[in-house]
Amino acid sequence: MSHPRIRVLLADDHPAVRTGIRQFLERDPAIEVVAEAGSGEEALALIARHRPDVVILDLRMPGLSGLEVLRRLRAEHPEVRVLVLTAYDDDPYIFAALRAGARGYLLKTAGPEDLIRGVHMVYAGRSVLDPTVAERLMEELGRPEAEGEPERLTERELEVLRLAARGLTNRAIGFQLGISERTVHSHMINIFAKLGVSTRTEAVLKAIRLGWISLEDTEA
Repeated sequence: MSHPRIRVLLADDHPAVRTGIRQFLERDPAIEVVAEAGSGEEALALIARHRPDVVILDLRMPGLSGLEVLRRLRAEHPEVRVLVLTAYDDDPYIFAALRAGARGYLLKTAGPEDLIRGVHMVYAGRSVLDPTVAERLMEELGRPEAEGEPERLTERELEVLRLAARGLTNRAIGFQLGISERTVHSHMINIFAKLGVSTRTEAVLKAIRLGWISLEDTEA
């Protein structure tokens, strides 16, 4: 008795990348690529039409981001399992994607065998992580956690942190919000103290993990 093939949809805005992934996957007779999408909107439409078992999803695409696609899938098609395949190994992307419902997170440096194995594992309901990503997660889990949730940031502090997440200097943040550079500096000190961190990167990462700001806030 033959087993059903794993139906896969590829979502990446680079046609050449999709072609390469398809060629890798088609080495496995148990996998069938049923559709390809070049944007988030197209991915959602094709998923609704083809109902794939697994979606291989890039995080950065025109229109809807991969993260938004993940959130929509969790709400509209929770049965579809997602394997993120991306060039981004930054902590905020990793944590945001896994929180949004990704079952796996591989980097585009993964070999064909790793990709095929990842599809099978995600289809089977298991999780798969690129070794680099797994190491990052272990480091994060190994950090001592302060008891309880940190003191909430004020709305103004959140505004400052969102702009800092986009890479703006204190002076640029002050100009954007109509406040002095000294006031921005004071807000940053308060933010660091409340979150128990010492750098902007740590503050942004922790605020994302807590759900206080979104990954989209880091995009200029």
